[in-house]
Amino acid sequence: MDSFIGIRFKKETAKRFQAFSRTHFKTHTEAMEGILDFFHYNEISPKENLGRTGRTMEAKLLKRINAVIAIMRDVEKTQTKPTVAMLQSLFEVEEPKNKPLIIEKKYLEENKEVRFKEKKDTTNKL
Repeated sequence: MDSFIGIRFKKETAKRFQAFSRTHFKTHTEAMEGILDFFHYNEISPKENLGRTGRTMEAKLLKRINAVIAIMRDVEKTQTKPTVAMLQSLFEVEEPKNKPLIIEKKYLEENKEVRFKEKKDTTNKL
């Protein structure tokens, strides 16, 4: 069995610790170990001020995340979408129009309009 040792605290501090310990841990020993481990693993001093609450840090992080999202949207609008549109237009395959480069016979046959006509002999040969 572990032995206990007495530590002297002011009454107000001891009452605060007991209230905290009851709400978060089973025993006062577990509470003290949790507190010490927290400061040891996170390498912070209990005298450091981390801001008002965790909410202020969360609000600051959310602002920064929103700024990053805005930057990414701007990049998407100004750089990504136009580039994708240009690449798509390059790779779109349109069917070439079948225009013959040289006049083919079928066009000559379709054009049956006679350009020169023979004149009728209007002289009387009898």
